[in-house]
Amino acid sequence: MRYLTFALGKGRLAKKTLELFEKIGITCEEMKDPDSRKLIFVNEELKLKFFLSKGPDVPTYVEYGAADIGVVGKDTILEEQRKLYEVLDLGFGKCRMCVCGPAGARELLKHQELIRVATKYPNIAKDYFYNQKHQTVEIIKLNGSIELAPIVGLSEVIVDIVETGSTLRENGLEVLEEICPLSARVVVNQVSMKMENERIARILTDLKSVI
Repeated sequence: MRYLTFALGKGRLAKKTLELFEKIGITCEEMKDPDSRKLIFVNEELKLKFFLSKGPDVPTYVEYGAADIGVVGKDTILEEQRKLYEVLDLGFGKCRMCVCGPAGARELLKHQELIRVATKYPNIAKDYFYNQKHQTVEIIKLNGSIELAPIVGLSEVIVDIVETGSTLRENGLEVLEEICPLSARVVVNQVSMKMENERIARILTDLKSVI
């Protein structure tokens, strides 16, 4: 029996995923060692392998078959636009992708004006403004604190993930439009889904029973 390989997004996402896996009898004790320098962790009994990677890399590993199954945020799936199957919403890590800015920017959004949009998620922003709103905008990709952009006049609005909205409020910004809800999702490699259908389907069924 070949190993099934899981790619998990580092941090809170991986921790939550492993807690969920334990409920269905999938354990990997090695991963709990905070001092471990290992990159790949193995459960020999169940023939499973796990590795941690940066969130945006998870869909890449899954598309190319380096991982059979991945767990990653919906925002990453939308942004990376990889060829894979999104098969299950795990229901944790809930937040929203939103257009945010000062209250005054609401009018600019209504009247389809040409505005600048700062974001870490250029593909999501493009899809929303061009394909859903049919509004021409200039998209500026940033990597750091996106909230800074409208405050210093780099952009009129931002597209970003909103959890509680407290950072926005502290900086005089608010949610102007909601793009989509986000949460942790399970993704599967397209070939693995065919070759290992039975094993993957069983894991997904077990996960559904504990969500």
